[in-house]
Amino acid sequence: MEHLPRELVSNVLWRLPAKVLLLCKCVCKSWFDLITDPHFISNYHVVYNSLQSQEEHLLVIRRPFFSGLKTYISVLSWNINDPKELVSSDVLNPPYEYNSDHKYWTEILGPCNGIYFLEGNPNVLMNPSLTQFRALPESHFTSPHGTYSFTDYAGFGFDPKTNDYKVVVIKDLWLKETDERKLGYWTSELYSLNSNSWRKLDAALPLPIEIWGSSRVYTYANNCCHWWGFVDESGTTEDVVLAFDMVHEVFRKIKVPQIRESSEEKFATLAPFYESATIGVIVYPVRGTEKCFDVWVMKDYRDEGSWVKQYSVGPVQVIHRLVGFYGSNRFCWRDNNERLVLYDSEKTRDLQVYGKYDSLRAARYTESLVSLQRENEFSNECFSCSLVPDPLLHDSEFLVSF
Repeated sequence: MEHLPRELVSNVLWRLPAKVLLLCKCVCKSWFDLITDPHFISNYHVVYNSLQSQEEHLLVIRRPFFSGLKTYISVLSWNINDPKELVSSDVLNPPYEYNSDHKYWTEILGPCNGIYFLEGNPNVLMNPSLTQFRALPESHFTSPHGTYSFTDYAGFGFDPKTNDYKVVVIKDLWLKETDERKLGYWTSELYSLNSNSWRKLDAALPLPIEIWGSSRVYTYANNCCHWWGFVDESGTTEDVVLAFDMVHEVFRKIKVPQIRESSEEKFATLAPFYESATIGVIVYPVRGTEKCFDVWVMKDYRDEGSWVKQYSVGPVQVIHRLVGFYGSNRFCWRDNNERLVLYDSEKTRDLQVYGKYDSLRAARYTESLVSLQRENEFSNECFSCSLVPDPLLHDSEFLVSF
C-alpha cells in the first residue's frame, strides 16, 4: 500500500465521503499525510461533489414547533429515481450549551467550500461533513454617537489570497433622539476565521443605497457576496445589487434593469448561476396559488449591461416563497402549509419537513475536509456535533399539536 502511486491513491480517496476519509487517516502514515495535505483537501471538495450520483442532499434549518425558537439543523437525502420518493433526514445536534430554545438560527449562507455560516443567536460556522460547529465571538463595536442599529445584513465567503473565511455584517443606523432611520448611513464590520476576531471596515457603501432584506438564497460569485437592494431618488425606486469583494474588501453597486413592475406585486430573490461565475434574479408574484417565475441572469459579471431574461417556468402550484436554489434549475419552496417542496424540471417533490413562522431555509449540501480549527489554536474553539436520525420526519400530526 505504501508503494502505490500517490496520484492513484488520491484518485480513489477523492471518491469517498468525508466521514470515511477520517477513518482512512488511521490506515497508515502516508495516507494520513495525503488526506491532511492542503492540495488534497481543496481538490477533494471539487472532485467528490462533481461526481454523478443518484443521491440528492440538502442542508435545512427550521423551527418545527409553534412554541419556542429551537432550530433543527438537518441533512435531507433522497434518491432521485426512487418511485416512492422517500426522504431520510439526520439532525445535527449542536453542543449542549447551544442546544436550547434560546439559541436559534434564521438564515443559511453557504456552501463555501463545504463550510456554512448560520446567522442567528449565536452566529456560527459549520462543517457538517466533519460535524464541526464553531460559534463566532461577539463583536464589541458600538454604533456612532447618537445612533443605534436595528437590522443586520450578513455576507459570508472565502478569501483565496489569505486562505481565510470571512463574515461581513452591514448594519443600518437610526437616530436615538427621534427613532428615525438615518437614510444612507451604514456601518460595517468583518470577522476573520484566521484571527477569530472582528474589525471595523474602512470601505464605504456606494451611496445612495438601501437593502430590501437578507437573501434567502446564498449568492456568492467571483469571491463576492451580494444583497438585493434599491435606490430611492426623486420618488422613484430602482432595484440594484450590492456586492462585497472578500479579497479586496470593497463594496460595489450593480445596476439592474426593470425586471418587475412593483415590489408589492412581485418578489425578487438573488441566486448564483453558471457554477457561481455570475448572479441572477428569480422573480415571481406575491399573490396566487399558481405562479410563474422569471429567471434573469447577468451573463458577464463585470458588465452591468449584460442582464438577460434566461427562461421562465410555470405555472407551478403550491408555491408560496422561495427558500433555496441550487444547480441551474432546482428551486426549494415553502408552500402554504409550511412544507418544504423541491421543484426540478417540471416535477414537484414533497421533502416531508415542516417549518413554522417562515423558518424554513435550504441550501445544497456538499462534502468537505476543510477544518474550522485553525493551527496553533486551542481545541475548545471548535466543537463537535452529534448526528442522529430526525425524530420528526413524516410526523406532521405531531407538529400540528404543538
